[in-house]
Amino acid sequence: MSIVHVVSMSGGKDSTATLLLAIELHGRENVRAVFADTGNEHESTYEYALDYIPSALDIRVDVVKANFAEEFATKRKNLERIAAGEPESAIYGKRQFKYHWTPEAARRALKVLHPTGIPYLDLCLVRGGFPSRKRQYCTEYLKTKPLTEYALEVIDTGAAVWSWQGVRIDESDYRREQLQGTGACVKSFEVVGGGLFIHRPILRWKAEDVFEAHRVAGILPNPLYRQGMTRVGCMPCINCGKDDLREIAARFPEHIERIAEWERLISQACRPRSPVSFFHMGTKGHQGQDSTIWNVVEWSKTSRGGKQYDMLAELIEPAACSSAYGLCE
Repeated sequence: MSIVHVVSMSGGKDSTATLLLAIELHGRENVRAVFADTGNEHESTYEYALDYIPSALDIRVDVVKANFAEEFATKRKNLERIAAGEPESAIYGKRQFKYHWTPEAARRALKVLHPTGIPYLDLCLVRGGFPSRKRQYCTEYLKTKPLTEYALEVIDTGAAVWSWQGVRIDESDYRREQLQGTGACVKSFEVVGGGLFIHRPILRWKAEDVFEAHRVAGILPNPLYRQGMTRVGCMPCINCGKDDLREIAARFPEHIERIAEWERLISQACRPRSPVSFFHMGTKGHQGQDSTIWNVVEWSKTSRGGKQYDMLAELIEPAACSSAYGLCE
């Protein structure tokens, strides 16, 4: 049985280094790069992953996108029943909700509850809110599932698939606990079954190792790493730090306004008084507002404690080269 090496390509430093490693070890003819389009990436990431990388490495990058047409149809059917006066309990059974649907709210939601073709936004519309750090279902629905479906299609042709994932355990405590636990061994290779295997070759790499792999291969890193970003992919990501958010607001305010518009739209498609905020400020922080991201942006401009503005950070020119990884030196 032949083996196809499928690399999940996000346009970030880790997935790019993983792709470079896969090509070096197995040849480009045995490697497939796949980009999961969430609809929430920066233009530079699309250009890097879908134009620069294919051209520089002489490969094709396939694109997969999540589709929520069935979820929209189911939710609309349920809301139509509520809008007609049918009690919520008759539809959802004994499930208890903190924020109950009313016929008025259901009619309001039905006006905006239509697929947009933007996977991230569509997921939030059918869920009635944004993912959070504790409920990070965006990765599962926007990346893991579409990429797994791609791998299964390859398996159906009679090949086995090694699914290469560019993750490192020093990215976060959660990642370390998930892939190493309390022992010394890391989950670098897993047998899923049915011809599918998961390979994580750079688990113990450091950030400097990743950029060194770029340098050796003659590949430039995503330009966003020179524009203050410590992570690329979603712009912004719900996990982005204070410094990243401040940089995004200063350099790419149009992306903050896009999220603000998404907040306003999703606020119309959820239960009454349900707190809708990209960074999950909760009921108290939300206070009935249909958009809160600009409040969080203002907080990102403050120093530790969130009460005083960081004047030094305000002096940095938005167009200046800035890198947490020393790429401007």
